[in-house]
Amino acid sequence: MKLDTYCKNTWCPGCGNFAILQALKQAVVSLEEKGIPKEDIVLTTGIGCHAKIVDYLNLNSFYSLHGRAVATAEGIKLANPDLKIITLSGDGDSYNEGISHLIYAAKRNIDITVLILDNRVFALTTGQFTATSPKGLKGRSTPEGAIEEPFNPLELMLASNATFIARGYSAKTEELKDLIIQAVEHKGFSFVEILQPCISFFNSYQFYNEKVYELKDHDFTSRDKVLKKIREWNYNGEDVKIPLGIFYKIQKPTYNDALLEKLNPSKRPKQVDFENVLDAHI
Repeated sequence: MKLDTYCKNTWCPGCGNFAILQALKQAVVSLEEKGIPKEDIVLTTGIGCHAKIVDYLNLNSFYSLHGRAVATAEGIKLANPDLKIITLSGDGDSYNEGISHLIYAAKRNIDITVLILDNRVFALTTGQFTATSPKGLKGRSTPEGAIEEPFNPLELMLASNATFIARGYSAKTEELKDLIIQAVEHKGFSFVEILQPCISFFNSYQFYNEKVYELKDHDFTSRDKVLKKIREWNYNGEDVKIPLGIFYKIQKPTYNDALLEKLNPSKRPKQVDFENVLDAHI
């Protein structure tokens, strides 16, 4: 496939990232067919196993610092609003390290797409608990079991005024591809959480396979109904059902349009006053 690179894949065999990579590839191909050149698609990542995706995709990309993938995406979007920005981040990366950036991007309704690859552990550093780890998880930092309750990121995004909120599952590649396409096409802040089992430190395939179901006949414009669906699963417990699909979708003005109107800074003629530049450095 034309999106492949020369890089050797180093994920653990069975990792959910393989399916997410495939879904993202298919989504990019579909977006190209709809008229979005792949040169206009930019990926940003944080630090974690998720970030390796950009090594395996022949697209413009930017590795950011830990927790800064969303902030980097905002900067790129403001510099060139014509680009389609897709942020790839992990639960440790954006729910722990970079939570404030995620909240403010949603609050602003800046026109970027954020995909959170949520394996519910710090997998790259071998299994410490994160903000969505279930209570009692035994890992490197909590050998006796985590004592904290997980939070619900979809509920947080709704409270932060995100205009597109969805959840996918790495084992449902076709559905995930469609969610990514719809998220990118949405004008505004798009948030897609992807449930992604970590085969090495938190293998949740069986749990998800038994619990997930697709949302049907769901009113994704009613905040009350959306909140009820979001709260069906609190990232804890066994006796639950886990809905997948689009939870919430509305249209409202975007931050970049409000700030820049029709201006594209990257295409503005650059006029340099060399005399003043030299004076400033003397």
